Amino acid sequence: MQLVIGITDTSSRYLNYQRWMEESESSVQVIQLSSDKGDLEKCDGIIFTGGIDTHPMFYFSDRTDYPHAPPEFDPKRDAFELDTFENAIELGLPILAICRGMQLVNIALGGDLIQDIEEQGKKDHRRHGETDGMHGIAVVTGSLLHGIAGTESGTVNSAHHQAIGIVAPDLTISAWSPDGIAEGAEWNEKEGKPFLLCVQWHPERLALLQPDNPFTKNIRSKFLEAVKNNKR
Repeated sequence: MQLVIGITDTSSRYLNYQRWMEESESSVQVIQLSSDKGDLEKCDGIIFTGGIDTHPMFYFSDRTDYPHAPPEFDPKRDAFELDTFENAIELGLPILAICRGMQLVNIALGGDLIQDIEEQGKKDHRRHGETDGMHGIAVVTGSLLHGIAGTESGTVNSAHHQAIGIVAPDLTISAWSPDGIAEGAEWNEKEGKPFLLCVQWHPERLALLQPDNPFTKNIRSKFLEAVKNNKR
């Protein structure tokens, strides 16, 4: 059974996502999704990737001069991915949302963002040079993420300066950092909805450092299992 995974384009490190999926099994084929190549109908599952901040106008803010804001935003990408999320839900496709992707899902469903977590008195979660940060997380017992990882705590990598602020009504937080940053999210009510897992870390890069870490290995396995089950 061939599995076609659509991965949204990102300004850097796209190949990490592609490699992470394709090395799992030979049946996986990756399609790069962008506003110029929207082959969503061919896909069996979708990964929303990391990248630059979503433009604040998409979560009803006009503040663009916050700390660590990008020199330029990419509203074309933002609009495309928001539309892609809506269409993927309508098609019932399993979704894995990573870092910016998790934030984008929250925006799509009516939530907003903390524009800079250090400005809010939180710790530095950013990537420095080519090195991700690392920190612990606490997983909510009984959550989808808990069932996937099989543990209530662990260590993940970190490369972000924004985070979920007001949580969208359809979502619930499934993991937290020690300083109170949302690290995972999923459907609040899962019945009748496609698979959705959102994580603030980068499992596709964590796999390069700790391939047996359940917060990368198990996530990939469960996502592909959901894709297979949905395809059947």
